[in-house]
Amino acid sequence: MASSHLLNSSSLLSKSNSQSPHRHRHPRPTVVCAATPSITSPPVLPPSAPPPGLSFSANRDGSLLDVQHDMDALKQYDGDYWKTLFDSRVGTTKWPYGSGVWSKKEWVLPEIDDEDIVSAFEGNSNLFWAERFGKKILGMNDLWVKHCGISHTGSFKDLGMTVLVSQVNRLRKMNSPLVGVGCASTGDTSAALSAYCACGIPSIVFLPANKISMAQLVQPIANGAFVLSIDTDFDGCMKLIRQITTELPIYLANSLNSLRLEGQKTSAIEILQQFDWEVPDWVIVPGGNLGNIYAFYKGFKMCQELGLVDRIPRLVCAQAQNANPLFQYYSSGWSEFSPVTAKTTFASAIQIGDPVSIDRAVYALKKSNGIVEEATEEELMDAMALADSTGMFICPHTGVALSALMKLRGNGIIGPNDRTVVVSTAHGLKFTQAKIDYHSGAIEEMECRYSNPPVSVKADFGLVMDELKKFLSERR
Repeated sequence: MASSHLLNSSSLLSKSNSQSPHRHRHPRPTVVCAATPSITSPPVLPPSAPPPGLSFSANRDGSLLDVQHDMDALKQYDGDYWKTLFDSRVGTTKWPYGSGVWSKKEWVLPEIDDEDIVSAFEGNSNLFWAERFGKKILGMNDLWVKHCGISHTGSFKDLGMTVLVSQVNRLRKMNSPLVGVGCASTGDTSAALSAYCACGIPSIVFLPANKISMAQLVQPIANGAFVLSIDTDFDGCMKLIRQITTELPIYLANSLNSLRLEGQKTSAIEILQQFDWEVPDWVIVPGGNLGNIYAFYKGFKMCQELGLVDRIPRLVCAQAQNANPLFQYYSSGWSEFSPVTAKTTFASAIQIGDPVSIDRAVYALKKSNGIVEEATEEELMDAMALADSTGMFICPHTGVALSALMKLRGNGIIGPNDRTVVVSTAHGLKFTQAKIDYHSGAIEEMECRYSNPPVSVKADFGLVMDELKKFLSERR
């Protein structure tokens, strides 16, 4: 069947994903997935359309593949139909629609059988009204944080991995010669891959040695992955895994694989759904390998094209200054892209100097009238500490996004009443050492202005009372 050959051959995807010498023009050769709506959960809605068929096409110029759905088939149903269907699946235990990803199955991977799906009921993450941070720090009334890191493995990568591993599971049942699934990772991708592959699919992980947190390292180890700790950075690991997957039948799981983005785009749809299908003004996404900013654009744009909403939000991609090739490209007026050698950053998951999805990101930003902003190490750590002080417990990458917001708010680009969503990509518990270092003042050349170290005191009633009185008097 044609539907499994082009989209799912690891060697084809790997070869077609090699970089063209003429990068950064129009990024999107296409893979077309027809999506015949199949209503298998309540409510009882209009009958499904006739099957429109399935076709594929791919440009061989070396740029990335993209999945495109048969929009004519989907448009046989109006926006209200889709909104009602998606809303009806929230909170269900009916397989697989309790997942925030698979509740949009018709828009993700419509032809896969339910029994082939590998899911942890990911998605449906909290859209948190950051009232205290917004009002106290920024003078904003309508600031929200989309906590994608409150997920099965603690990051947004679960959203894409459920789709990719489900398709691999389907292929292996069809006797595909795939021997496993592999990825290069700065931590979160490997955690998601190993967890979902624990269904019985071998997972292979290339990690840059000594460049990720112990919490991130232990996840693929605990889930049974074969982990190679390689003496290079992420870009070096990425180069190696792409070479390996051209020689061995190992399915490549990094975000250059377009299936991942089909799952990640559902977070954008979910934001609209959580706002009762009202569109926010701004969505700010941390950016490293840059697939996620395109995924958000794709989800919002699909909702607009199918009549669920009448516009899309402006997108902001936030990068760490120590790994900021997109920011430099944007600052040059999109004149010339140059990869950088990424320096060490506390936002380790976006410590990437040569992002594979650069073209996708530029496309999304141009189409959404978007902005790129950066954050220094001190700015991102201060922003993280400020957010935590208001009751959140965020990762450094979310600190990058909040720092970008603070700058855009400070220069008046984002207004006090603009509905703004900051995407939090990972759980703060993965980065406890960074928080410990900040609050203990152990980071060299960083003031750590918002640190809150514990006060040491002897076990003496009078001394304890003195410290308590001092603390309370300072807060009057």
